[in-house]
Amino acid sequence: MLSVPSRAMAEHSMRERLDDLARRREEALHAGPPHAVERQHAKGKMTARERIDYLVDEGSFQELDMLARHRVHGMGMDDNRPYTDGVITGFGRIDGRRVGIFSQDFTVFGGALGEVFAEKIHKMMAASSTATWPLRGSFPRSA
Repeated sequence: MLSVPSRAMAEHSMRERLDDLARRREEALHAGPPHAVERQHAKGKMTARERIDYLVDEGSFQELDMLARHRVHGMGMDDNRPYTDGVITGFGRIDGRRVGIFSQDFTVFGGALGEVFAEKIHKMMAASSTATWPLRGSFPRSA
């Protein structure tokens, strides 16, 4: 007899699980609402992902914790759980040199720092320190 987790997994085909993962990743790539992205662009600012793409060697960025979400309950936050929690983290190359990167995303919660946001940055600090990579933080410039 199948255990409960195995039974639940058996009810969903691998194709369904891969499609769900692709859907979640696409949501994470566009975590901020379109009007927030437009507001950033109207101020002459790039989004967090645009800043990373501009900074790193083409195709070298590998995102970590893309599907992370805040864990706040109540205060109207239960139905507002965008992926990334407002910071993009990962590693890439700048002029061929490996670097850790984090980029604050003002399109998600106005860039407010929360628990998961801080955990993601701390994880990048620890990984960069262990790997002896430089760590580059990217914040939008002030208006």
